[in-house]
Amino acid sequence: MAGGGVCGHPERAHHGDRAGPYRAIREAFAVLEEEAAAGRLAGYGVATWDGFDGGFTVPLLRALATEAAGGAGHHLAAVQLPVSLVMMTPIEQALNGKGPVLAAADAGLQVMASAPLHGGELPAIVDQELADLIRPGLTPAQACILAAASCPGVTQVLLTASSAPHWQAAADAVTQPALDTARLRKVTDVLASP
Repeated sequence: MAGGGVCGHPERAHHGDRAGPYRAIREAFAVLEEEAAAGRLAGYGVATWDGFDGGFTVPLLRALATEAAGGAGHHLAAVQLPVSLVMMTPIEQALNGKGPVLAAADAGLQVMASAPLHGGELPAIVDQELADLIRPGLTPAQACILAAASCPGVTQVLLTASSAPHWQAAADAVTQPALDTARLRKVTDVLASP
């Protein structure tokens, strides 16, 4: 994977210019496809905080990647977006059979869930009762990570840990069996209710 944000935030940088973000993404993809053709990278991805909220779609990204590759097979391999019990829209969409997570998974792309703890804020918001609803015996942080990892279509969860014990607790959470859709829907329903 290529790192370092070749194209920044095109969904935010081109206010009022609908085609601007697409040009910027396609230009970045062209550079990345050249690197792939030269054998310097195997694949690349798109990481966004809110680009899928009307900025672009997975089919559009795939079309831009195909165009950048000259119509040949592209090397777009992954998307990354926030998936958490605060940023529940991707989970709710996936549970309803739609949204960018499922579109990417259906296209064979890796789907990386970022910010599963919402910058470390979520464990302070989730009490033990909600953690036990998710999976009895888990801490609130582990329950939040498991919920994000259980989103249909998510292949990986990205997070940071401040210590080896925190890292081990997170690793223990993602090795748990995924929540079934009924349990995950119940969790999102509880959080959505006033």
